[in-house]
Amino acid sequence: MKFIDEARIEVIAGKGGDGCAAFRREKYVPRGGPSGGDGGKGGSVWAVADRNINTLVEYRYTRKFLARNGQNGMSAECYGAGAEDITLRLPVGTVISDYETGVVLHDMNEDGKTVLVAQGGRGGLGNIHFKSSINRAPRQFTRGTPGEERMLKLELKVLADVGLLGLPNAGKSTFIRSVSAAKPKVADYPFTTLHPNLGVVRTDENRSFVIADIPGVIEGAAEGAGLGHRFLRHLARTRLIMHLVDLAPFDPEADPVHDAIAIAAELEKYDPTLAEKPRWLILNKLDLIPEEERQKRIDTFLKKFKKAGGRAEQHFAIAAITGDGTRPLVFAIQDALDAMPPALPVHTENDVRDVMPDGETVYIDEDEDDAS
Repeated sequence: MKFIDEARIEVIAGKGGDGCAAFRREKYVPRGGPSGGDGGKGGSVWAVADRNINTLVEYRYTRKFLARNGQNGMSAECYGAGAEDITLRLPVGTVISDYETGVVLHDMNEDGKTVLVAQGGRGGLGNIHFKSSINRAPRQFTRGTPGEERMLKLELKVLADVGLLGLPNAGKSTFIRSVSAAKPKVADYPFTTLHPNLGVVRTDENRSFVIADIPGVIEGAAEGAGLGHRFLRHLARTRLIMHLVDLAPFDPEADPVHDAIAIAAELEKYDPTLAEKPRWLILNKLDLIPEEERQKRIDTFLKKFKKAGGRAEQHFAIAAITGDGTRPLVFAIQDALDAMPPALPVHTENDVRDVMPDGETVYIDEDEDDAS
C-alpha cells in the first residue's frame, strides 16, 4: 500500500430539514388545527483514530465527504427523519487542521479517539410549535439550518519513541533492521528509504520501544533539496533523536563533521522546538575502518564536531551491519526512555468550530388556507 502522510479534504455536513406548515382536514374534524411536523437533523461528519490504518492514501484520491440532509417535516404531525452521520477513519497520529487558517483542530493521538469535524444542521420547527390560545391557525414554521462546511488538512505524524536522523546512506535502515524485526529496503545508493518505517525494539520481556526510520535529509532540504524536509514531521512525537553519521564515507572528499552540522542546521530551520529534543550522536560503519584506526577516527571527529558547535548529549560508535555496539546502545536508549516522562500530545485540543446560531428565522406560509 502506498504511504501517504498528507492530504487535503472537504467535509460538508447535511442541512437540517425544514419544518412543515400543515392543518388537519379530516372530514369530521372541522377545526383540526395545525399538524406540521419538525424537520430532521442533518448528518454530521466525525473522525475516529484507527490503529489498523497506517496511511492517508484513501484521502488522497477521495477529496470530498458529504453527509445527507435531514428530511423535511410532514403533515399529520410527522417529523422528518434525521440523516445518518458519516465517520472518517484516520491513522493514529493524524493531526487535523483548518486548511484556510492553519489552526489545529484535533490531534488523533489515541486509538479510538472520536471527534466531530463538521456539525450537521438542526431541523426546522413545524407549525404545531406556534399554536396558542390567540393563534389557533399558525402558519409559521422555521427552515432547517445549514450544516458546517470546511476544508481540512490531514497530516500524519508517526508515533515512535525514537527517531533516526541522518544523511542518505548513513545506515539508518541497516540499523533498524539490526535491532528490530522491521525489514526496510537497504541498498548502496542514496534515498533508498522513501517513506518512514517503524520497528519495535524489545529489550526484555516487559520493556520495549518504537523506533522510526525516516528518509534521509540533506543540506538545503529546507529549500526543497533532495526529498525536502517534509518527512521531519515524523520526528515531532519522538522523545529521543538518534543522529547517525557515516564515519567512513565512500567519497574521500566528504566531511562527516560538516555533514553532521548541516543536518542539525536543517532541523533548526524546520522547527526550533524539534531541534531542542534530546539528541544522541551515533557514529556508524566502524566495520569499514581498520580496527587500529577506529578510536583515533572517533576522537578526531568528536573534537572537530564540538569545535564547530555541534550538540549531542551522548555518543556511541557502532557497526550497524554487523551489530557491533548496537546492544549497549539499545539498552542505553531503553534506560533513557524509562527515565523520561511519557510522551505528551504535540498539540493541545483546540476545537475552534463556529458555534451554531441560537436564533431561528421564522417563515410564514401565505399559501395555506385558514383552518376554519
